[in-house]
Amino acid sequence: MRRISYRSGLVRGRRAGSAFGALAGTALGILLGLVTIATVAAVAVGNSDAPTPDVVDGAHVPPLLTLPSEPITLRYAIVCPPPGGDLESGAPCDGSGDVYVRPGQAGRFTKLALRRGDDAREGRYFVDVPASIASSPTGFSYYAILRNNATGTSITLPAAGAAAPQRSLPLARPVSLDLPEHVFGAGRRATERVVAAPWGRRVGEAGLSGGRQVGFTGPSTFDVTADGTIVLLDQVNGRLQRWAPGARAASPVRIDVSEAIAELSVGPDGAAYVLQPAPRAGGAPELWSFGPLGNLLGRTTLSDRTWGAMRMGPEGPEVQQLPSEQWMPVRAQGRLLDPLAQTRGGRAGRTVSGGREVVVLRTGAYELRLALVGAGKILSGWRIVGATPLGEVQLAEPLGTRMVVVFKTYTEDQDEFVVLVLDGTGIVKSFSLPSAQWAEAAPLSRFRLHGTSLLQLGSTAQGMFIDRFELEERE
Repeated sequence: MRRISYRSGLVRGRRAGSAFGALAGTALGILLGLVTIATVAAVAVGNSDAPTPDVVDGAHVPPLLTLPSEPITLRYAIVCPPPGGDLESGAPCDGSGDVYVRPGQAGRFTKLALRRGDDAREGRYFVDVPASIASSPTGFSYYAILRNNATGTSITLPAAGAAAPQRSLPLARPVSLDLPEHVFGAGRRATERVVAAPWGRRVGEAGLSGGRQVGFTGPSTFDVTADGTIVLLDQVNGRLQRWAPGARAASPVRIDVSEAIAELSVGPDGAAYVLQPAPRAGGAPELWSFGPLGNLLGRTTLSDRTWGAMRMGPEGPEVQQLPSEQWMPVRAQGRLLDPLAQTRGGRAGRTVSGGREVVVLRTGAYELRLALVGAGKILSGWRIVGATPLGEVQLAEPLGTRMVVVFKTYTEDQDEFVVLVLDGTGIVKSFSLPSAQWAEAAPLSRFRLHGTSLLQLGSTAQGMFIDRFELEERE
């Protein structure tokens, strides 16, 4: 069926003692026919003071959900600057690689050599998955080892390799939905504006940085607790601001964060988890946890060099890490996980209640695929095809027996968000919302679902706001 990937990225490999460089700029657009979303934090792991390393970068967009009889080709980009070369720009290289693939989620892997495409000079390599494996009723799983032939450097993708391979499931009988051409400017009015904060530094105001030439940045994102309290990550002002249900005044809590765009999840115990970009050049993103009073509870480093989104799972926050293209736990059994433990918990989908996963795939410019997975099987699946291009997926979350999905639709000069409430027969409710993105925020964190209410973070030249849209009201 479809696969919704929140983003695509590159990996860097190294020899012992060498450092990772910055993200190679050529790789994001390197995969044929794949629409990617720009990475939020282009960072890499290593010691920035070390000499220029022999590195190899890689990118891959996994086919998480496949349609019956759909031929499966795994495509990779390999980028490896020469020794002493410019790591900022990167360059295609004399690369090679092997993909280890198997039917189902257990058993022995078959080794398949990557082949160079006609555009191999641009770093593109591929392998066709044998029909005997691709057609398995339980899907297939795989990982790849990519190499720089000139230096012998190699990387594994996803990072844990055979311990947590990438997984693809067959979307055998999805609910198929054809969306008509989108009509812009007919967005729904909010049920309620729950937060409105002008730009500024006082309590109840929201920090704003930047300028007209470089653009403005406002609060990164927000979350909502079980009792309906809104928690805003006002990173420009170095604080969290909380609005209790019905309260007009905000309660600020000072926290030690940078002014850079970050992610936020709030646990049921009130702990706030802030996912920040690398604290230094050549470093890796870090997750910091804060108590209700702003005290630092702990911190850990991400396994991969960048991230796409973070959401609260049953045991703690989960981060979609790139370029592994997996959701990885960063907290389990009451403790923050080190990078190795994160990779070993990598999964294709985000964990939700009842041990289920939500798997999302965006394939091409006009198609989304979604699935609710339990015990390694698809419980419900949807295939959405639009007449107008479909952009990034902001939210995909169960609501009882239904699924709520929010994604962007766009043309060359305008864009809006589309909200769909789905069930086993099709669309239960649909409406569109203005993008309302005057100031930059974390690109995949503008929406949260709380009960039957959808909450949207937006901004104007006057300030930021959070609107509520009731999903079950009668129209």
